[in-house]
Amino acid sequence: MAAPSTVERIVIENCAIATVDANDTEYATGHLVVAGNKIESIGAGKAPEGLENVVRRIDATGHLVTPGLINTHHHFYQWITRGLATDHNLFNWLVALYPTWSRIDESMARVAAQGSLAMMARGGVTTAMDHHYVFPQGSGDLSGAIIGAAKDMGVRFTLARGSMDRSVKDGGLPPDFAVETTEGALAATEETVKKHHDASFDAMTQVAVAPCSPFSISTELLKQGAELARRLGVRMHTHGSETVEEEKWCHELFGMGPTDYFESTGWLGEDVWMAHCVHMNDSDIAAFARTKTGVAHCPSSNARLAAGIARVPDMLRAGVPVGLGVDGTASNESGELHTELRNALLINRLGAHREAALNARQALRLGTYGGAQVLGRADNIGSLEPGKLADFVLWKIDGIGHSSIADPVTAIVFGAAAPVTASFVNGKQIVENNRLLFADEEAIARDARAEAQRLARITAQG
Repeated sequence: MAAPSTVERIVIENCAIATVDANDTEYATGHLVVAGNKIESIGAGKAPEGLENVVRRIDATGHLVTPGLINTHHHFYQWITRGLATDHNLFNWLVALYPTWSRIDESMARVAAQGSLAMMARGGVTTAMDHHYVFPQGSGDLSGAIIGAAKDMGVRFTLARGSMDRSVKDGGLPPDFAVETTEGALAATEETVKKHHDASFDAMTQVAVAPCSPFSISTELLKQGAELARRLGVRMHTHGSETVEEEKWCHELFGMGPTDYFESTGWLGEDVWMAHCVHMNDSDIAAFARTKTGVAHCPSSNARLAAGIARVPDMLRAGVPVGLGVDGTASNESGELHTELRNALLINRLGAHREAALNARQALRLGTYGGAQVLGRADNIGSLEPGKLADFVLWKIDGIGHSSIADPVTAIVFGAAAPVTASFVNGKQIVENNRLLFADEEAIARDARAEAQRLARITAQG
C-alpha cells in the first residue's frame, strides 16, 4: 500500500542498484523512492511520474546504491587501545591487554564508541553492534554511554550487553576487579534490556544478552544468560571456536568441544549468533545449520591474531546464517567494515575452495542481508525492497579508483574503498561526501587521542 501523500518523499535516480533481495535483483540504471523511513518503490529507469510531496531529488549518476552495511561483531572500547600487542596470538594478546582494558571508565567508553561508530558510518555502515563485556567496578554507566553515542550519530544499533564472572583467581584472564558476580551480571543485563531494548519494526536501539567467551565466564552464567534472554525475548551473542587453544581448553575443562558445550548450555538456536567460529568441523557446522545459529565472520581480526580461516563457504552451503564483523580495533585497527567485504572474499580463497570460495555478490550479501539475518532483522533491513526500512548507501564508482571496472558490485568489493557520497538510516541522511553530518570528526579524533593517553597513564600507574 502506498504511503499517504502527506509523507515526505526522496527520489534517487540514474544509479546502478544492487538490491541483495532473494533473487539478487540488480538494475544497471534505476531508481529508489523513499517515503518517510521506508522504501516505497525500486526499479529500472526513472521513478514513477506524479509522486506527491517530493522534498528532494538526487541525480545519482555514477553511483551504485546498495543496502547499508551491517556490522555484527565489535568491541568499541578497543578504539583507544589500537596498535598494541601487534605480534601476539589471541591468548597472549588478551593477557597483554586485559590490564589496560580493565581500567576503562564511562568517559573513555563514550569517546571510544564515538570513534568506532564514526569510522564505520562514514564507510557505509548503517547498522552497528557492540559487544561490551568489560565493566570495571566504579566505572560508571558504560552501556548508557555507548548507546548514547550511537543515538547521537544516527546509526541503527544493537548493544550486546556482555559479562564476565571468571577472573584470574578462577582460572580466567581478566583481573578480579574487572569482572562481575554471576548474579550481578545477570541483574545488570536484565536492567539494560528493560531500559533500552526496542522490539518495534523500525527500532533504532536493541539489546542482546552476551556473556563474553567460554574461558571468561562460568557455565552457570551461560545457562542463566540463555534463560534470561529467552524470557525477555531478545537475542544472544558470544565468542565461539575462535582458536585451537580454545578448542583444547574446552576439551580439557568440559570434556567436549565448544559447539557441543554451547549446545549443552542452551546456546544454539535461531536467536543466537557467535563471533568467529574459525575452528569448526563438519559436525559443528551441521549443528549450526540444524539450529540456524548465526556466525559473525571477522576475517581481518582472525588474520591479525593468526587464528585461522573460518569455513565460510561450507557454512553458507549448509545453510548457516553468516554476517561480517569488524571486531574490536585492537585486533583490526582499520575499524572499517568495507575492508571485511574484500578480505572475506580474498582470505577465503586461500582456503580449501580456492577461487570458488566466494564471489563479489556473496561478499556483499555477507555484509548486508547476512548481517540482518544474524541480528534477527532480515524482515526490515539488509536488502532494498518496498516496505523495508530506508537504510542505504550511495557509493561513487565513476572516480579514478573504480571507473574502469565495468561491473559495479565487483568495483566496490574488489576495488579500493569506494567513496560514500550519501548514507541514509531510517530515511535520514547521516553521511555526505564521506563526512558525518551529526558528529565532529576532528573533535572525536582529539578526544580519542586524549582518552587513549589517559588510559595509558592510568595503566602505567598500576
